[in-house]
Amino acid sequence: MSVLEQHYERAADNLSPAEQLFLDCPDEDAQRIRLAEFLATIPPSVREAMPWSWRWWARPSQLAPATNWRTWVVRAGRGYGKTRTGAEETRRRVRKGLAGHIALIGATAADVRDVMVEGESGILAVHPTGSRPEYEPSKRRLTWPNGATATCFSAEEPDRLRGPQSDWVWGDEPASWRSGVLAWDNAMFGHRLGNDPRSMLTMTPRPLDWLRKIEAEARTYVTTGATYDNLTNLAESFIDMVVGRYEGTRLGRQELFAELLVDTPGALWTQDLIDRHRVREAPMLQRVVVAIDPAVTAGEDSDSTGIVAAGLAADGHVYVLADRTCRVSPDAWARRAVDLYDEVEGDRIVAEVNNGGDLVETVLRTVDPSVPVRKVHASRGKRVRAEPVAALYEQGRVHHVGAELADLEDELTTWTVEASESPDRLDALVWAVTELAVEQVKRRRRSVVASSVAA
Repeated sequence: MSVLEQHYERAADNLSPAEQLFLDCPDEDAQRIRLAEFLATIPPSVREAMPWSWRWWARPSQLAPATNWRTWVVRAGRGYGKTRTGAEETRRRVRKGLAGHIALIGATAADVRDVMVEGESGILAVHPTGSRPEYEPSKRRLTWPNGATATCFSAEEPDRLRGPQSDWVWGDEPASWRSGVLAWDNAMFGHRLGNDPRSMLTMTPRPLDWLRKIEAEARTYVTTGATYDNLTNLAESFIDMVVGRYEGTRLGRQELFAELLVDTPGALWTQDLIDRHRVREAPMLQRVVVAIDPAVTAGEDSDSTGIVAAGLAADGHVYVLADRTCRVSPDAWARRAVDLYDEVEGDRIVAEVNNGGDLVETVLRTVDPSVPVRKVHASRGKRVRAEPVAALYEQGRVHHVGAELADLEDELTTWTVEASESPDRLDALVWAVTELAVEQVKRRRRSVVASSVAA
């Protein structure tokens, strides 16, 4: 049974009443017949309320726990329905008179507005017209017909949370809050209205200490879920592009399965370090290289050939553009490297030649005789060569572009000197960043020293 099939099977135990109704319907025609038969059995008043009945549409795990919790943490994968769960629980508490003074907290003011309030699964969308709150963006406020109010806060301005009091707090994606612990602490200092103030966090996980402490508190209830729990409501393109791309990777375990991954002891990189400096797109680049850590032999038992492209910007920052690592024949990896060189409009291919010697340059020139190749030799151990590159990451001078480098990031965040497998992607990245930045730093130092001696 595949991983996907396993999770479809697991999701069958966590279906909403609406999903259960169509469980054995083979196609849309059968679903329409089943729905018509079902609707004929219920009163018109119930039928009219069904589109707004969260208990009808929600999976059991999306409903508030029956325990005596103070904070409900919904830690789940992308597309699980976390925002909808937070918006519906806020609506329920307002309707039942359990929440009258609400704090809504997001990573930025735009996130609160665009996702938590106005989003497709936000507060305004889950309310029927008659009970929908009035939203005043300029005042950062929502007001319900029964008098309950909610104020919108950005975690970028944690001091705004110092004064206001609340009986219900909903924080969305706290792992991405810039001043997370300060924003939450300030919100909790004012979280004292009513007889039973409660709070909720909806998030995709990251291993942050302050969030782990919240989960460990005695009156915290943690709901976990995977992207797969909500596959019936996700677009096929999302399933193909996101689930298919990241399933089986370390990043996928976090983003799809909501696993709280602890950093690998001894690894030079952490996922948080990489994410902190990630960018959507690279600026204008002055120089671009494709680096190769070649596997000279072919076959199932051979190592992969690491192929990574990176570029240098005018400010000295390096941008990691692509990873085309593969386990193929020398001719095939050479073609892949040259194709990437053309794709990124590279200036040079940098290739390690410890194992292949002149063969590496020969196979590259067989594909394209004009491609410029710089041969490099590894005279030191992998960790020693990698440490200056990891230091540049820590200084915020290396940026991963987009989210298509999951396999490379898995290797960076898990490889240690004790690992049995060769880190081919890591090696290629190290050669690329060394060529673009580390060697430049060394040359500048030598130039400064030479100038000092001459003076």
